[in-house]
Amino acid sequence: MKRHGFIHDMMDVKVLILFVASRAGYPLTTQEIYELCYQDDCLSYFDVCTAIPQMVESGHLKELEGGTYVITEKGRQDGEITADSVAFTVRQRAETAVERFNRQLRRSSFVKTQMIPRENGEFSVVMALDDENGNLMTLELLAPNQRQAVHLGKQFERKAEIIYNLTMTELLDTEDTAES
Repeated sequence: MKRHGFIHDMMDVKVLILFVASRAGYPLTTQEIYELCYQDDCLSYFDVCTAIPQMVESGHLKELEGGTYVITEKGRQDGEITADSVAFTVRQRAETAVERFNRQLRRSSFVKTQMIPRENGEFSVVMALDDENGNLMTLELLAPNQRQAVHLGKQFERKAEIIYNLTMTELLDTEDTAES
């Protein structure tokens, strides 16, 4: 029976991994490589786990501390040569997945939260929003317990830009200034 889809052998797996790794802006774990490459039902996690060590050994990927991988210059060059062999639909879905991954990691590097326990059992939640030039806003709120502190942190991570924009709008509102 003929296999449908793009992945037919280990070479197809490696070409797809090179395609994804060349577009990722950050080091990737094995799981992330699998998730970004899983654009074809013929790909299995076992295939990715088999291909990655072979690609490290061949010099196409480099393993970093913490079990993450980046593409090497050799991998980038070979990936450019073989990128056209990736099926169009698989390539489109993989590019979309990598773009989403890059956006999420980039955003998470700009939004930070920290919970600091106090002696009385309460928690200070320090939340910061940065951009490429530095800190835009740091906000510290008191939470009566750890559950609420975690909730505050998670909500800030989801809504940091909204909170920043609302704060700026309220503080820079010209109508309030004119009335004073």
